[in-house]
Amino acid sequence: MLKSDWDLVDLQVFCQAARRASFAQAALDLGISGAYVTKRIAHLEKALGVRLFHRSTRRVVISEAGEAAYTWARRVLDSAAEWGDQTHSEPAPSGSLRVSASLRLGRQHLSPILALLGERYPQLDIWLELLDRPVDLLEEGIDIDVRMGEVQEPHLIAHPVKSNVRVLCAAPSYLARRGAPRSLADLAGHECLLLRERHQAFGVWRLQGPQGPGMVKITGSMGSNHADVVYQWALGGKGIVLLAEWDVQAALRSGQLVRLLPDHAQSADVWAVTAARTAQSPKLRLCLQFLIEQLRQGPHALRGLDS
Repeated sequence: MLKSDWDLVDLQVFCQAARRASFAQAALDLGISGAYVTKRIAHLEKALGVRLFHRSTRRVVISEAGEAAYTWARRVLDSAAEWGDQTHSEPAPSGSLRVSASLRLGRQHLSPILALLGERYPQLDIWLELLDRPVDLLEEGIDIDVRMGEVQEPHLIAHPVKSNVRVLCAAPSYLARRGAPRSLADLAGHECLLLRERHQAFGVWRLQGPQGPGMVKITGSMGSNHADVVYQWALGGKGIVLLAEWDVQAALRSGQLVRLLPDHAQSADVWAVTAARTAQSPKLRLCLQFLIEQLRQGPHALRGLDS
């Protein structure tokens, strides 16, 4: 049974030691002695009735029970931090923040934005999960998921970030070899680079054109679940690609890629999705506001073809 003779200091020391995989480094980070770290973790282990770390002369490794305890401890510390935030007129977010996004969106935009967020709020523990697949926020413990396309899940709250479309592109070398499609139907006879993206149908491209929505089943000998991969293949002249305008605008301007069927595009607005209403969490509200502002207008913003 879980005993109650532990306090927040025990949890803070334990979480820092778990993150650093070192009692000595945790002591340096927290400005306390190594002996005190050992004492507090031993005290917590006694209170919880489990061994949190496997110890050796050279290092400490968190145990399976320690991993479960770490998740619980972070929730306790986050709750305590959020309560503290609500009692101050100018709250400073602290505790864990888990953000997810697709690979290219996360690496090119969210990664530097979250670095800025960490500088502004140094008490945050930030984790960025890059996944080119749908994310279950509740199951995976994600606070904010930045995604493109419609948000279908009724239990999620979608916060608009930026209007966006996907556009058709190919390298000049591909067009010199195969020619350019003149209609949406022509794409069926071209080498198209298949992308199994998070919330996008695979093997079918649906685009809006002058005559309304259209659909074409595309084929190709090369495909991937990472936009990074198909983007590089497109630059190398391997085929036609359908990617977000913010993702290809630099290559279009430089001439590395050429836009095809410019009167056709696929709607892919960018949303920041949460599983809880932000009014209930000052930390989440501030962090969400920062991300949206930076994605719209900051130095690492999502810029369209007309930006």
